Amino acid sequence: MADDDEDDRMLARDAFAECAGALDLRCVEDGEDLLEYLRQRGPYAQPGSAPAPSLILLDLNMPRKDGREALAEIKADPVLRRIPVVVLTTSKAEEDILRSYDLGVSSFISKPVTYEALVRLVETLSHYWFETVELPGHRQKSK
Repeated sequence: MADDDEDDRMLARDAFAECAGALDLRCVEDGEDLLEYLRQRGPYAQPGSAPAPSLILLDLNMPRKDGREALAEIKADPVLRRIPVVVLTTSKAEEDILRSYDLGVSSFISKPVTYEALVRLVETLSHYWFETVELPGHRQKSK
């Protein structure tokens, strides 16, 4: 998860722990940190410190490198572009929605305003992305 708002990251951690406890949520503060993490550079160069994500939750409005710039770099990189990216932002601007899809986002979601709605969103995301779809490099287990 890339989000500059510490409270949003904390609430997301709590929601993931509550309803998707087995998932390992890693957080970064902006698009610059996200790309360092994805490329295992800088503070993430230590082996094992930055496992490849199955899904990226991306805020649009962040300092240094915003979500739009990070999304464009991710989708232009042949190694990273297969990672699904879900924009999770306060923006509801049509321009942001269109640009995100033009850049290759998998989904665009406006941030829920209550914790209960965030928990429902995490449950839905977890079910869809980790139980329903086939992700590159991840074979679903038979049930």
